[in-house]
Amino acid sequence: MTAWCWGFGWGDDAIEPKTRSMMNLAMIGALGKMHEWEIHCRGALNNGVTKQEIRAIIHVVAIYCGVPQGLECFRAAKKVLDERGL
Repeated sequence: MTAWCWGFGWGDDAIEPKTRSMMNLAMIGALGKMHEWEIHCRGALNNGVTKQEIRAIIHVVAIYCGVPQGLECFRAAKKVLDERGL
């Protein structure tokens, strides 16, 4: 699974890493997998996703998946951003 996800999924350069990270945050947030969301939030920051872009992604999650799920994403984002002093 790891080889497939990271080799095929991330090894395909048709989508740049920043965009792929943004897509992952939206999908993982929609699924409510908050532990994974935190991990991918850290990776997204490493791939150049800004604080403002994370906020916009969470807004989309809240609109399409419900405000409670958006709040969970905001809580997870705050934890990650606080860790980084952002």
